[in-house]
Formats: sequence, structure tokens, C-alpha cells
Amino acid sequence: MIRTAPEGRWFIVGAWVIAFALLLEAGRVGTLGWWIGALAWLLLAVWVVAFFRDPEHQWARGERLIVAPADGKVVSVIEVDEPAFMRGRAVRTSIFMNVFDCHVNRYPVDGTVAYRHYNAGTFGHAGAEKASLANEQASIGLDTPRGKVLVRQIAGLVARRIVTDHEVGTAVQQGERMGMIRFGSRVDLFLPLGTRVLVHVGETTRVGVTVVAEWS
Repeated sequence: MIRTAPEGRWFIVGAWVIAFALLLEAGRVGTLGWWIGALAWLLLAVWVVAFFRDPEHQWARGERLIVAPADGKVVSVIEVDEPAFMRGRAVRTSIFMNVFDCHVNRYPVDGTVAYRHYNAGTFGHAGAEKASLANEQASIGLDTPRGKVLVRQIAGLVARRIVTDHEVGTAVQQGERMGMIRFGSRVDLFLPLGTRVLVHVGETTRVGVTVVAEWS
């Protein structure tokens, strides 16, 4: 049985109720058009379940390692300014999640939530560079024994809600659920300069499993 995120359960129920209603109506009417429509919606209902999946993995990878906060494709690894929490230059790894990726986000390291900020914005393409500033986003800053880490959830074209689970002061563990973004998005991971990034643009990541960096 597929484990699903609680934020998606009403979407799943609604999609399947409509699917069964359309199948019943297609059986009653019996025309080709109704059957095509009912089967198309049935495929959509299956996709909704897959979108909100929340699989369990073997999370802990070790305190020297930093794991991926999201499933997806690495679209950039660059040095940037991050004045809000890192308060200076940082190395940013951006992971783009398409609509077929798991959208549950997880903490890349052990630490304490020291910063939390939500910024309402636009809903442009999450893979674009300007999305880091313009799109709706939520940032979580972690204090760790080895330095500060910032994870930023960025909404995409069809995302309309970012969920972040923990408040400032909460102690969290590597691989623990951080939240999720509904329907297409991106996650940026900011690390201190000098951290050894192990992934490259074009590579795919698995949330909580792929090692994206190593503390120096």
C-alpha cells in the first residue's frame, strides 16, 4: 500500500469520487465519449495518489554528510549572497521537482530550527533563476554543530501552497519530514562556503537518500 502525505488525502478522495461517478455514468450512457472521459479521469486519480506519495527510506546518513531535501533534478550549483540567515556568501544547490516527483521535503542534516520565513510571491516556472527571489517561498534555517544550513521551498507554476512543519526552536533530525509543496516546485539548499558539494547539474536526487554534500 502506498503511504501518502496527509495534505493530499482530500485531493485523493475527491479525485477518486469523481472517477467512480464518471465510470458509473459511462456504464449507464454507454457512449465512447463518456468512456474516454471516465478513463482519462481515472488516470488522473492514479496520478494524484502518486503525487502525494510519502515513501519511507533509511534516513540517517551520518553527521558528515548532507542529504537531498527533495526528489528531483539538480538545475544549478552556484555561489550566491544569502543575507537573511547565512548573512553572507553561500553555495546554493537547486533541485527542481516535476509533477511526477515525490513532493515531500526532508531535513538534510540534524540541527535546530533557528529561522523561519514565508514570502508570498508569484508563481513563475520554478526552474528559472529568478524564481529564487520572485516566487512564493518558505525558508527554514538550521543551526548545526558544523555551521548554518538554509532550505528554501519555492512554489512553481501550479503550486499554491507550501507546507512547513516545524517552528523556531524545534530540534530536527536528518531525513525527518520538513514539509511539502503541492503541484510542481523547487527546493534550494544553501551551505557555507567551503562545503564540498558532491552533485552536479543534470543529476537526479532522492529525498533523504542522495548525498549532495559533505562537510569540510
